[in-house]
Amino acid sequence: MDAPAIEIEAKFAVPRLDPIRHRLLQLSARQARPRLQETNLRFDFPDGRLQQAGQVLRLRKNHDTRLTFKAPGPDSEHRLEVEVGVDETDAMQRLLEALGYRVVFVYEKYRETFALPEAEVMLDELPFGVFVEIEGADLGRVRQAAENLDLPWEERLPLSYLGLFERLRQRHAWPFRDATFANFSDLASLTRDDLLASARR
Repeated sequence: MDAPAIEIEAKFAVPRLDPIRHRLLQLSARQARPRLQETNLRFDFPDGRLQQAGQVLRLRKNHDTRLTFKAPGPDSEHRLEVEVGVDETDAMQRLLEALGYRVVFVYEKYRETFALPEAEVMLDELPFGVFVEIEGADLGRVRQAAENLDLPWEERLPLSYLGLFERLRQRHAWPFRDATFANFSDLASLTRDDLLASARR
């Protein structure tokens, strides 16, 4: 099991990922992980106490499966994170449900990961938009990576994907509660401006 750590990250909505990928290659970034599809299950108690406390309990399935707990830090860029690898995904889900948790949100995405000297950069494709997530050892390195990628620091998103999706769902009156590609198959793509407006309202 990984030791508890402070996760330092910043997230940006972008119009397209190709220019970011091209810029990463110009910066001699190394592809740390190829583009893979992920399925994320968010758990909470029926009374929603984790979400109310700003906490996350997530089971993520892609090239491997990991159970992650996150709690708020002093600002939106810093969060406490504890993560453990899981060998039996279905058994872990049954265990969590036996402890009183339930799946409250399912979201899918494609993620490609690049490594820069100062930070790790994830190119994320979600059903409702495309994003760049940057993680580093300290906030200065995360900000430097954003500047190197021509991402305006003041336009970073203050919300998690769940938080942003919930605002979008209310704004557009979507009838579904999960951010899966199937749910969005008949919907028009959202613009970056729409994503930013929903994140900052």
